[in-house]
Amino acid sequence: MHVFHLKTEQEWNPARHVEKILGKIGEGDVTVACWEPGQISPNHCHPQATEIYFCFEGGGAMRTPAQTIEIVPGSFVVHPPGELHEYVNGPSRTLLFRVRYGADMAARHFEWRGNAQWTQSPQDAEYFSQHPPG
Repeated sequence: MHVFHLKTEQEWNPARHVEKILGKIGEGDVTVACWEPGQISPNHCHPQATEIYFCFEGGGAMRTPAQTIEIVPGSFVVHPPGELHEYVNGPSRTLLFRVRYGADMAARHFEWRGNAQWTQSPQDAEYFSQHPPG
């Protein structure tokens, strides 16, 4: 059994969102993700892993090529392997609980609207040339 208390595990950083892996279980991990107002995740996918988010407090919007949904406390989002997604935090601090599982947790990054200095790696560019978003 693994037991965690999200409020105790939270960590905040005004420069970037914090994803703190709390434990690795089998072929996956569990994470607390802490977001300051307005922070944006990279637009990314996990080709060989499912990613699940539960909003504990706060909220924002989760965006895929097909839709954008509002995230509020109690929201539960499942991204199947390969689904491109981006989280945009709202006006208050947000605490998300994340579970990932699959053969490989590696992420492929498409863009990062929240970081003007970011550039896409050649490996990620190659991946998205073979698997175009949308």
